[in-house]
Amino acid sequence: MNVIWVVSDTLRRDAVGAYGNKKMHTPSIDALASKSVRFDKFYIASFPTMPTRADHMTGRWTVSFMSWEPLPKDVVTLPQILSSKSIHTAAVVDTPFYLRNDMNYDRGFRSFEEIPGQLWMVRGGSAGSSTRLDTDCCAPRTFARAMQWLELHYKEDFFLYIDTWDPHEPWNAPDYYTELYWPGYDGERVRALYGYWPDSPDFTEERVKKAHATYCGEVTMVDTWFGFLMKKVENLGLMEKTAIIFTSDHGYYFGEHGGLYGKMVFLKDPGPGKGIGVWGRSPYYEEVTRIPLLIYIPGIPAGSYGGISSAIDLMPTVMDIMGQEIPSNVEGRSLVPMMKDPSIPGYDHVFSSSSFVNVGDTDNSVDSIMRRAEKASMATVTTEEWTLLYDIEPGGSELYNLKSDPKQETNVISKHPDIARELHQLFVKHLRDTNLKQTKLEPRLELRL
Repeated sequence: MNVIWVVSDTLRRDAVGAYGNKKMHTPSIDALASKSVRFDKFYIASFPTMPTRADHMTGRWTVSFMSWEPLPKDVVTLPQILSSKSIHTAAVVDTPFYLRNDMNYDRGFRSFEEIPGQLWMVRGGSAGSSTRLDTDCCAPRTFARAMQWLELHYKEDFFLYIDTWDPHEPWNAPDYYTELYWPGYDGERVRALYGYWPDSPDFTEERVKKAHATYCGEVTMVDTWFGFLMKKVENLGLMEKTAIIFTSDHGYYFGEHGGLYGKMVFLKDPGPGKGIGVWGRSPYYEEVTRIPLLIYIPGIPAGSYGGISSAIDLMPTVMDIMGQEIPSNVEGRSLVPMMKDPSIPGYDHVFSSSSFVNVGDTDNSVDSIMRRAEKASMATVTTEEWTLLYDIEPGGSELYNLKSDPKQETNVISKHPDIARELHQLFVKHLRDTNLKQTKLEPRLELRL
């Protein structure tokens, strides 16, 4: 069995029609969903971009022993294992961090191609109107190159990993995509803020809504080209011998929870000589942690799975699909049994976290740039009923009942401190089990209500 694994960066779960959004134009993703198993409680583990890819490649919760950094030499990756079994491993990516600064995330791929341009655009290389051709955009070029690869190698046994940074900012798809969500769109490219928009004098609720419309436009552009990929898979006769995985790495805030806009909170440095900026308190609510996952395997009926699953499960799932033995150090578990029998329970709890950073530490939590942390990093513990947003600071942690308050609008930690403590102890045990360094573990041993 072949595998095609598609990652669409920053794609929110509720930005996909198959997850209930009636206003989104995602017919291609929805078509895949109609023949797949849809995972309804699928959560990120390590966060954000490259830590998630480390989880993908290893099946491990890598944030306990890695930050945003090159893969350690002693860590064996999924493509390395598959390549050793004479499977053609290939990747086509435009997420721009696989190779920069010797990141070596191409390890084990027999064929690897990076489509350039995303960093150029995010740094202002395409300023002005976003009206352009599809083929000027990275996601279409990435899918087009993946289709060319399939044309050349479709008769081989293969694993193909496709990673597009869209709908990550900057949201600059051709105007006609955005016009589906913002009639009369004027081409303005609203900048990402990474903070609380009410605190920024140049932002209004209307501007955040326009930003969301441009984001939705990029989602539909990704969907369009994913549809072309799926048509190519069908035309090459691969649907009966190829599994398809479609997912993301995390979500994004567009004004929820008091005006959060971004995926983390970035604070400008207050004075000269202090560096280029600092990270503030960055909570991880469901808009960021709960993401889409669709898996199509020939012969397994379409449906949905309601148990909790995690990003670390995808690597062992691929191994299982391809008939390979799962290494003993893999922490995730294959989702194939759940696809065959949805009554199999999911996890009792999962953890979602960025790099463990203490106050005053520097860390490249989001890209290759080192920044200082004004606040310690946060983490989220999720169960079927509850979610704890853990904060080192006294009074900073939050607790929500997901069944009665799915939008996480009412913090009930003062009413249920025992539940918060129970979830915190699960978190501490997990940090110990995954060998977090003592300097990072020590400040997190206590829940300070």
